[in-house]
Amino acid sequence: IPGYGDSPPVDTVVTAQGRRTFLDHVLQELTMQRPVLVSPSMSGRFALPFLLAHGDQLAGFVPIAPVGTKDYTAEQYRGVQTPTLILYGDRDTRLAPQALQNLQHLPEHRVAVLSGAGHACYLDKPEDFHEALLGFLSQLK
Repeated sequence: IPGYGDSPPVDTVVTAQGRRTFLDHVLQELTMQRPVLVSPSMSGRFALPFLLAHGDQLAGFVPIAPVGTKDYTAEQYRGVQTPTLILYGDRDTRLAPQALQNLQHLPEHRVAVLSGAGHACYLDKPEDFHEALLGFLSQLK
């Protein structure tokens, strides 16, 4: 993610609008049509602004305890019709409950909780993660 970890700071991703535009450009460059956007943790800063502005361009959305969910209102979430799988580990007691509290306002959502998994539930329980993800993907149009 630009500006996080060891990547250099990038001025264009300082604002939510800049991060939304960045992600839009990435998807355009990859010539992706109606992708499913999987958004773990810090990537929520990019995925959520994109979802709220361009959710109709996505076939689905899979937030995995993303950051930034409290930056938007229940009303904003209610306006998104993108099929969503809210996914998290039951041992993530800090970020996952906050994300669930906010993301549950998405009208087309379902929830999958991975037992015995922490914040990086896809690393802690990869088989359970893939089972939940593939089940969701198989039901998308």
